[in-house]
Amino acid sequence: MQAAKRVATNTGILYAKLGITIFMTLFSTRLILLALGAEDFGLFNVVGGAVAMLGFLNSSMTAATQRFMSYTQGAGKIEDIKQIFNISIILHFAIACLAVFVLEIAGYFLFDGFLNIPPDRVEAAKLVFQFMVLSTFFTIISVPYDAVLNARENMLFLAIIGIVEATLKLLIALYITQASGDNLITFGLLMAILPFFLFLIRGFYCFRNYQECEINFRLYFDKKLMKKMSSFAGWSLLFSSTEIISSHGQGIVINVFFGAIVNAAQGIAIQVRGQLSVFALTMIKALNPIIDKSEGKGDRNFMLNMSMMGSKISFFLMMLFFIPFIIEMPYILKLWVRDVPEFTIVFCQLLMVRSLIEQLFITLNSSISAVGEIKNFRIFASVLASLPLILSYIMYSYGYPAYTLHIIFLVYSIFASINTLFFANKICGLPVISFLKNVVLKCVCAFIIVVLISSIPIYVLPEGLYRIFIVAVISLITYMITVWYIGLLKEERIYFKDIVVETVKRFLYRNEKAEDETKMILK
Repeated sequence: MQAAKRVATNTGILYAKLGITIFMTLFSTRLILLALGAEDFGLFNVVGGAVAMLGFLNSSMTAATQRFMSYTQGAGKIEDIKQIFNISIILHFAIACLAVFVLEIAGYFLFDGFLNIPPDRVEAAKLVFQFMVLSTFFTIISVPYDAVLNARENMLFLAIIGIVEATLKLLIALYITQASGDNLITFGLLMAILPFFLFLIRGFYCFRNYQECEINFRLYFDKKLMKKMSSFAGWSLLFSSTEIISSHGQGIVINVFFGAIVNAAQGIAIQVRGQLSVFALTMIKALNPIIDKSEGKGDRNFMLNMSMMGSKISFFLMMLFFIPFIIEMPYILKLWVRDVPEFTIVFCQLLMVRSLIEQLFITLNSSISAVGEIKNFRIFASVLASLPLILSYIMYSYGYPAYTLHIIFLVYSIFASINTLFFANKICGLPVISFLKNVVLKCVCAFIIVVLISSIPIYVLPEGLYRIFIVAVISLITYMITVWYIGLLKEERIYFKDIVVETVKRFLYRNEKAEDETKMILK
């Protein structure tokens, strides 16, 4: 119950942050699209796509480092945590330097006739690429500090950092709408400065507040631990790099066959999927330290139970926001970006369905990482992740439409999920039949029922804000009934009641305490 309270509290803090940042981010994207135009916006997404992929790289590498910190905190050894922090500093500086080296080599080939860029924009594209290389470096060396904050479950400071970042991005978007000169170059430069600024804030806060953040490579260096962390980070980085190449490569392949305008559609689709996904991913961020610490304490059963419950809850959270958007995507996009680039709607819908499939198995990755035996799992996952991009290129060569890529990646997500389930059973002892019956089947049935009932208004009402409102209301009511009676087991319903009651009690207690303090001051 104590773990549930921490997850509820941390998730609540992060959701409060999301309530502030999500609309700021979506509005920023709209301003950027208007300021740059569809072609330059698409160009930034293909050349400066490092910005989008860095979020994935950063979260993936943070999770790998945080696993060691949380696991060791579960065992309660502060000196070992100091060793982990110092070794992670060395590792991520080396990874950052390697990433810069690889990107510089890749850039030489990308701009030598490979990318489909208008001749008058090549120089601007090269500058944006260099800005993104710089951004990559500072993002990677920030990972140890993010890992400390996650392991410490300091979601309040992470929420503050998120709000600061979203605010600065909005200010950048507002600035380039008024700036003169080449807005693409200005935007690329400002987006490169942002990670450096955030790196300084994280570093300063961690050194002031956490005793494990003490840099002394001579005192806290352990060769055996270095080898163990390097191996773990190496296999994690192999999969992350494959996923990043596959993800960023989508934009390049689309650019080669369809040009920058379709890249704009891809960029918008990624933004929509990303912003709507954060509600579910936020809960995972709060849950991961609990999973790692439980394994560190040797409580495997509790770890697996939290993982299975986390898969179900994160799916339902994502489903809540995705269903109205999937149904009303054409009209919502017209309201948001005015001139919707071709293929944007189908890209968004396919990306959302893919995200829901991946969400069902997302906490199983955390369980496998918590146990630590990831070599074979990462090898198989990396091989699978490399195939969709190759298949997409071949299909495009035969004249298939732009959305073919997203269909192929959706099928890939199904096979990747099967791979994750297999290794979760092999490494962690996850009961497969129980997971399929109590998590996958219940989630899929609930999703189908809510989609079918929520889609009824589109056949009887004209397109508009009124229909969106009706769809949202029907979706919410159907969602609550279906999830409660079909999606959740009896014991899970009791569990959630306890969490809600405890959260309300704590909220009321704080309010009563605040009132008493106010009365004392007035007296």
